[in-house]
Amino acid sequence: MKIAKKIKMVLATVTILLSAGVLTSCESEADIASQNLSVAADAFEINRRIVFYNGITDSYMLTIEGRCSIFSDNEDLQLEVTCEVGDGQFKKHFLGLSDNVTYFVEHLNPTSVSKYHYRVIFRPTTVVPEVEIDLG
Repeated sequence: MKIAKKIKMVLATVTILLSAGVLTSCESEADIASQNLSVAADAFEINRRIVFYNGITDSYMLTIEGRCSIFSDNEDLQLEVTCEVGDGQFKKHFLGLSDNVTYFVEHLNPTSVSKYHYRVIFRPTTVVPEVEIDLG
């Protein structure tokens, strides 16, 4: 019974993803390329430099370089930076933002992505992380 629910959840997720792709097919080539770059960055495929800058003191506060994914948490006023530092090894940083502290992210190397087709990474282990079989 548990497996059937998880399979239904996976099928629903795939349906939603495919529907979203069809509904957004009117986007520009630049929008599609930008989205594909974001997907590649979130898959730790792009080298980035993230710099935190203090506007009052006119100085750099911190620089993070590597294969990093970012998430701007507006609720907590922080930037969450997750970097892959080795095979299956990650580090996560939380950096507070304020009215005088800002950041910018630089894409360090050119990356080839399609401007015509969306890129979707489907990881079944993420959607269905654990399967339990109860035969009793």
